[in-house]
Amino acid sequence: MKNSKMRVTLDDYVRANRRASRNEEIASHGRPVTRMTVHRSKKVYDRKRLKKAGITSDDLPFSF
Repeated sequence: MKNSKMRVTLDDYVRANRRASRNEEIASHGRPVTRMTVHRSKKVYDRKRLKKAGITSDDLPFSF
């Protein structure tokens, strides 16, 4: 360890800047700011979402 030098790599630099930016964002808003979620198509069949909305299979069109 006599001749070892600390080197800052590009990954370390990017990580430090992201962390600093995140801390500034929290300080300015008083809380963490959430990111936007990915848009999900309404046409996709999703049983959990239907249950949450209170829609039964009898309410859906074209049920056999």
